[in-house]
Amino acid sequence: MSLERLYLDTLAETAEELPTSRARLLAAAASRRRPAPAAPGWAAPYAGRVAAMDALLASAEHWDQVIVEGWTLQELVAHLAAKDGLLAAAIGAPVLGPPIAVNEALARTRELQDFGRDRTPVETRQFWREQADVVCARLAEVDPDQVVDTNGAPFAIRDHLLARMLETWIHTADAATFNGVRLPHPVAEHIHPAADFCARLVPWTMLLSGFDATSRSVRLTLTGSGGGDWHIPLDVSHVAEPYQGESTDVALTCDAVEFCFLLGGRGDDFTWDIDGDAALAADLLTAAPALSGP
Repeated sequence: MSLERLYLDTLAETAEELPTSRARLLAAAASRRRPAPAAPGWAAPYAGRVAAMDALLASAEHWDQVIVEGWTLQELVAHLAAKDGLLAAAIGAPVLGPPIAVNEALARTRELQDFGRDRTPVETRQFWREQADVVCARLAEVDPDQVVDTNGAPFAIRDHLLARMLETWIHTADAATFNGVRLPHPVAEHIHPAADFCARLVPWTMLLSGFDATSRSVRLTLTGSGGGDWHIPLDVSHVAEPYQGESTDVALTCDAVEFCFLLGGRGDDFTWDIDGDAALAADLLTAAPALSGP
């Protein structure tokens, strides 16, 4: 495993804080990696996870074994390319591969998995990375607050990027675990906007799960790197904002990374500290992964 490249992509933002020997290692690795197109600052969390996944894939060996969702690693990478391609279409960037037949994630995933049947893992990796790079290159020209629809989800472009960051992060972790690699988490500056996005999704997860809690509210305190404190009304007509002493029905405290992974469908062993309505907390936990999926 090329750990120099992996650490370059995941930790280079804080290289000045690293020991001199590590900083030299990162600088040496930088001279050997293919640079990604420059992306605006608000897209850095996504660009960072793309770079980390690419670094991990550079030394992956078991491309034909099932990783997650019944997909091999090669099929999983095609899935990431499919989701990135749907976003590319929405923001006016080139879509690589066959034309999109249906603006739906699983349908596009099947198209690209079929497209890649006769391709090598290296070609699939390059195809995914090129599609991600095309998205990054286009972002400098878009309004991050413009609402676009991909896969039936009308969000601001900046939130679509956070969704892509979160999925790429989770699937990078899936691949790292399978390959026996201990993957560093993103830097705090990249975790926090993802955690904020997840906090803002909580009312939607409750609505989609059929829980009637529109008159309730939650204080969510996320600890650790990239954490924060939010007041979350569970009515989707309101938006989660930084907590400022509001009265809530329940206060929940947990790790920021674990919370992001919970909403991404990786919360099998998840726990949080509860102060207040335990039944509401149980509903929130049940509903949290409602928006996760392939």
